Amino acid sequence: MESRRKGFPDEFTEVFRREIGFFPPRCFPRRISASEGLVKRSTLYRNLNGHRGCVNTVEFNSTGDVLVSGSDDRQIIFWNWAAESKIFSYPSGHVDNVFQARIMPFTDDRTIITSSGDGQVRLGQILENGHVDTKRLGKHQGNVYKLDIEPGSPHIFYSCGEDGVVHHFDLRSNSATKLFCCSSFKTLKQQSHKSIGLNTIVIDPRNPNYLAVGGSDEYARVYDIRKYQWDSSNNLDRPVNAFCPHHLVGADIQITGLAYSNTSELLVSYNDELIYLFQKNMGMGPSPLSLPPEELQKLEKPQVYSGHRNARTVKGVSFFGPNHDYVLSGSDCGHIFIWKKKSAKLVRLMVGDQQIVNHLQPHPYMPFFASCGIEDSVKLWIPMADDIRPLPDDAEQIMESNRLARENHSSSTILLTPDIIMNLFRLQRHGRADIENDEEDGETYLLGFSDVEASSEGGLTGNPADCSIS
Repeated sequence: MESRRKGFPDEFTEVFRREIGFFPPRCFPRRISASEGLVKRSTLYRNLNGHRGCVNTVEFNSTGDVLVSGSDDRQIIFWNWAAESKIFSYPSGHVDNVFQARIMPFTDDRTIITSSGDGQVRLGQILENGHVDTKRLGKHQGNVYKLDIEPGSPHIFYSCGEDGVVHHFDLRSNSATKLFCCSSFKTLKQQSHKSIGLNTIVIDPRNPNYLAVGGSDEYARVYDIRKYQWDSSNNLDRPVNAFCPHHLVGADIQITGLAYSNTSELLVSYNDELIYLFQKNMGMGPSPLSLPPEELQKLEKPQVYSGHRNARTVKGVSFFGPNHDYVLSGSDCGHIFIWKKKSAKLVRLMVGDQQIVNHLQPHPYMPFFASCGIEDSVKLWIPMADDIRPLPDDAEQIMESNRLARENHSSSTILLTPDIIMNLFRLQRHGRADIENDEEDGETYLLGFSDVEASSEGGLTGNPADCSIS
């Protein structure tokens, strides 16, 4: 068996098995798309250039032929990625960096929702004459990093913000309903209230009644939407389940990314920690602080994905493959990491950005994905290499460097002003040897995350083309 694998790539074997009738032809596309050989052939296909600042979000439409992106330049761009051409762009109406841009399904790609560092959730409606009408749908206090759409709905979506609030939107009424404000489990137990700033929200595609949120503490919380009233009356913070690795309970840590698989597995990416995959039976229940230690120890531990580093920006995490066979993440080291889901084996490591890779978006049907980061371009990655690519020679060194940086960061804090951060990036881009900082009185920011009251990204103003680190 080993000699056969050395002699023939996985995808060749799959073609052979199809030809001799081992499985129906309709199953072939899904099987070949999950081939490790194809994943190892992934390489940079092309850059899409058009933004004038860091690209924070890339999303395919439901058919996968159009890509939409948003940036620090506050522009929304529609791309024909196959032709490597910009279809059109429009100003989002936001006054700060755009963090999320999504195309609502079944709207002929004419309805776009966006969120930003200005706290706004906005609607872009493409008119028959080609103009775009934009308006504000809702407002959070602090950054709004993520939106999620009810699967298959052209009308309903949700937002979460650093104010801890989750909003429900229905485009038929152009109104926002506050569902609840996420609270610390500690204060809930004490009958008091302290909101948890939220970075990410995701709806379970297998059961859209459930949504998960994550933010400024260690717990990924799951909510049953059916328990909430759309008129916001008597809506309290009542999660039905919570997930956290045992060793992180009580840790001062944040969640930056969540993803649901097609079998309701929950993928959780932590700030300056690792990525964990939870099965449904690994939850701690609605009140994790009430769980006895002996019961906590009985819970099965989640799968762990390591090697990357997630400290300097709000990074997402994604599944990849027709059956969600792989896990994707960007990294502070500028690399793209692809692991096998079941074994957590690293199968592909690629340079994706000169600085940081923030977001990876798989195509809805084909075995390729788009990425974005600190650079001002969108990148497309397709399995078109002539041969299977091994991990780079310095893979162990890259992962060890990320591990050491993570451990060192846990014992020390670096304070940087916005001016220093900007100058650091300009130095790296232009090769200058000295740092000049003319403004001494800028507000100080922690390289990492901040409270709702002192938002790092919200405090950075000036040239929209300048990239910011949260």
